[in-house]
Amino acid sequence: MKQRTGEILRWVREHGEVVAITYRGEVIAHLIPVHSSEPSAETMQAPWSDLDQLAQEIGSRWPASVSAVEALGENRRG
Repeated sequence: MKQRTGEILRWVREHGEVVAITYRGEVIAHLIPVHSSEPSAETMQAPWSDLDQLAQEIGSRWPASVSAVEALGENRRG
């Protein structure tokens, strides 16, 4: 097994597949590929897009006579 460790690691890295590690025929661990730790620009933008959409929805239903400061103050008193 030790002689094949490099080969197995290369397989996981190149093929992106999970490898089951066995001991006496029983799976004792899984070797899984780790993807890039840097998220894509698209992944980074998604939460901001969701927040922008939420802000638009809240803004469209917000009463014109109530400021956000007043609404928070009322919530704290309650």
